[in-house]
Amino acid sequence: MPKGYIIGHITVTDPEAYKEYVERDTPILEGYGGRFIVRGGASEAPEGPMKDRHVVIEFPSFEDAKRAYHSDAYQEVVKIRHATAQSDIILVEGV
Repeated sequence: MPKGYIIGHITVTDPEAYKEYVERDTPILEGYGGRFIVRGGASEAPEGPMKDRHVVIEFPSFEDAKRAYHSDAYQEVVKIRHATAQSDIILVEGV
């Protein structure tokens, strides 16, 4: 079965307040089988613009990734991210 991924490209606008998002989202996403593959770190964009921070979370399946993202608990925490960062979030099926 193909794995599922949540991929985030983020520019944090309020670093202090964003810490609460990171503290709260981690146990929710891990509870759906999520495993953080990339969380920040050095990056470069040889083609096109990019945000400052990148996150890749691997799930056992695409359905698990969708369930995690759309869960009530995660959607409550998303409000913090929306208030403290600019972000693009992608759900994708992988191999």
